[in-house]
Amino acid sequence: MATDSNKDADILAQVNELVSEEQELRAKLQHREIDETEEHRRLRGLEVQLDQCWDLLRQRRALRETGQDPDQATVRPEKEVEGYLG
Repeated sequence: MATDSNKDADILAQVNELVSEEQELRAKLQHREIDETEEHRRLRGLEVQLDQCWDLLRQRRALRETGQDPDQATVRPEKEVEGYLG
């Protein structure tokens, strides 16, 4: 079970890294180190990765709660994960 918690912690660490990168991009835009087009393009990629991480954590939690192996959870493609929003 410790391994299971470690995997969740690894996913959360990745979320934290992506959020830090998002904040860094916003700061770069504010300091005019990048333009809005570049910021939007890169932010879009980060948003997809964040959505995939959160989806993976939700899958793992659901599998765990139903007595199944959380390691069966997989990263879903962008179109599937982003489709939840529409």
